[in-house]
Amino acid sequence: MGAAGSSALARLGLPTTRLPGQPRPAWLGVAALGLAAVALGTVVWRRARPGRRRRLQQVGTVSQLWIYPIKSCKGVLVSEAECTAMGLRSGPIRDRFWLVIKEDGHMVTARQEPRLVLVSVTCQDGGLVLSGPGVAPLLLPRTPPSSNTLHNCRIFGLDIQGRDCGDEAAQWFTNFLKTEALRLVQFEKNMKGRTSRKILSSSVQNYQVAYPDCSPVMILSEASLADLNTRLEKKVKMDQFRPNIVVTGCNAFEEDTWDDLLIGSVEMKKVLACPRCIMTTVDPDTGVIDRKEPLETLKSYRLCDPVEQPIYKTSPLFGIYYSVEKIGSLKVGDPVYQLVQ
Repeated sequence: MGAAGSSALARLGLPTTRLPGQPRPAWLGVAALGLAAVALGTVVWRRARPGRRRRLQQVGTVSQLWIYPIKSCKGVLVSEAECTAMGLRSGPIRDRFWLVIKEDGHMVTARQEPRLVLVSVTCQDGGLVLSGPGVAPLLLPRTPPSSNTLHNCRIFGLDIQGRDCGDEAAQWFTNFLKTEALRLVQFEKNMKGRTSRKILSSSVQNYQVAYPDCSPVMILSEASLADLNTRLEKKVKMDQFRPNIVVTGCNAFEEDTWDDLLIGSVEMKKVLACPRCIMTTVDPDTGVIDRKEPLETLKSYRLCDPVEQPIYKTSPLFGIYYSVEKIGSLKVGDPVYQLVQ
């Protein structure tokens, strides 16, 4: 995404934050309704507050789960994950909890250094292994020593901290990218994240993120990607758009209409559509930036309504950002339910 939104979000009727202390949803009569759910694709969802009911209408099925440990580097496909308030986690791997920065603290992404997309992260011996073409792998400890420098980092104009991962990691990225001196930092759980209302607007629900652009979770459907590929000469793959949750079994761009979702035991609430930038033109297999496609094709048919231009401007929309309203776990194959009145 990149640029912060504006107060015009309120005009879109986007969901507002849940009031403090408001009861969260709970399943009722799961055993009795199980067979009906299979047949009808819906079950009754009752909140503790008397007189309010919502149905769970199945809109798709989870086909892929992606975690991107280092911002702009390769994603890790997992079969199941824990969904925290700040995004997906699988063992020591957390979504965008690591960040490459310049020595002055400003973030470095594939927008500036497209070959970052060639760097992969795997788990080994309790640590993380960095790999990339033409360089020897590097084993990092799961967490850097608390004596390492604490950096003040800058992401899209907002400050956030990060613990330095050491000189070896810094030299590894500097050598791989053949650029100015860089550092790798890690977000720690006791650190304060960037708040949604500073990233976007005071009208969105209140949450925090570490190093993602603007939300803990992004969802995209297989059908939307297939639709885009019918319009492209050179086909693109899902990892070019870096979603966390990929959904199958729905129509193209049907995800645009989903507000509150239940996946596994995780409840999510729509924040806004994902405005796409030049990052989508980086080939994840070669690390080469095209600067045109698929962005230009998306602009030809995925621009926002005129009323939304103060938010999205000329960026095409592809995928939906969500906040996490109830933490839990989810896995590939889980039904995706929309909570409807």
